[in-house]
Amino acid sequence: MTEDIRLLFDLVNTPSVSGDERAAAEVFVGHASHFGFVTEIDHANNAIAHRGASANDATVHIVLLGHIDTVPGKIPVRIEDGILHGRGSVDAKGPLAAMLMGAYRCQLPIGVRLSVIGAVGEESAGSPGARCLAPRIHPDACIIAEPSSWNGVTLGYKGRLLVTAMTMRTNAHSAGPDPSAGDELMSWWSRVLGFVDESNRDQTRAFDSIQATIQKLESASDGLHQSASLQAGFRLPPSASPEYLLEKLSRLGEGLNIKLETQGAEHAHATDRNDPVVRSLSSAIRSHGGRPVPKLKTGTADLNVVAPIWNCPIAAYGPGESALDHTPIEHLHIDEYQRSIRVITAAIETLSKELLETKLGIQSVAMP
Repeated sequence: MTEDIRLLFDLVNTPSVSGDERAAAEVFVGHASHFGFVTEIDHANNAIAHRGASANDATVHIVLLGHIDTVPGKIPVRIEDGILHGRGSVDAKGPLAAMLMGAYRCQLPIGVRLSVIGAVGEESAGSPGARCLAPRIHPDACIIAEPSSWNGVTLGYKGRLLVTAMTMRTNAHSAGPDPSAGDELMSWWSRVLGFVDESNRDQTRAFDSIQATIQKLESASDGLHQSASLQAGFRLPPSASPEYLLEKLSRLGEGLNIKLETQGAEHAHATDRNDPVVRSLSSAIRSHGGRPVPKLKTGTADLNVVAPIWNCPIAAYGPGESALDHTPIEHLHIDEYQRSIRVITAAIETLSKELLETKLGIQSVAMP
């Protein structure tokens, strides 16, 4: 195997379900060290590789942030007919491997520091890896390693709120007039769907709409009391914050014995095509024969976590078809992976030069 394919294969072939990423982190830093990066695994188990100027000497710091964890589900890792099959090949070890290879192959001007990071726990509700990193570093720009297809650039992601609704009541005969705990819970959910439909009435894009999905539904009775619980996921547009949604959901429970618990709150975030990261990626795609396709995703990513804190140019990019995320047929075309490496290499060089010129207030920075 060539070094880029070996990196990809080794990462995908090392299981790393959220919460158990250490072995994959060691594989990542092992390859990065071989390429000459300065590496570390921090106390959160994030895998980190640095290249270029030191932290103290850097004029510009660019972070390439991916995640090294995956959802559960074993898919035999193999390469057939130019396609690598395996859990994480698309989401998001393929994009992370492409970032490391692009960072390795690019030419960096003096004064630029690159950090390639494989964060842990992105697939969990808390994103502990990104939350650990966010207050510790302050990059001048960030590329998030997530699948966008080789010619796509993701400008933003929707927000999110995970909600558990619960109710309990005294047991009653099913032939009586009183509703069951399940009836009461579904009455609340019906109100929720009515609110969602009304909120989406004038929206034409999925990115601007509230999405509500039941993820788990349970009921039980011990003969004295009956209970029901519902776990739901909400995808939120920029116009609806998690705080706003929770207030609405609470009001919709008035007159009902509904208790709400939440987790995974994330605000939507989107940039525009004039963002320096977007421009550098788009220019690189054009230079390699593609037509850039800007995208807005209905899911979430670590971009939602770090963007409000770092407040720097940011967008997401990486090989792979995101429709394959979390599926039993997850796979990545090797030629697309290698094409994306060339795009990332060119984008880093363009972005480094632009940021350095802006910081130093000069017209042109010489490349090595």
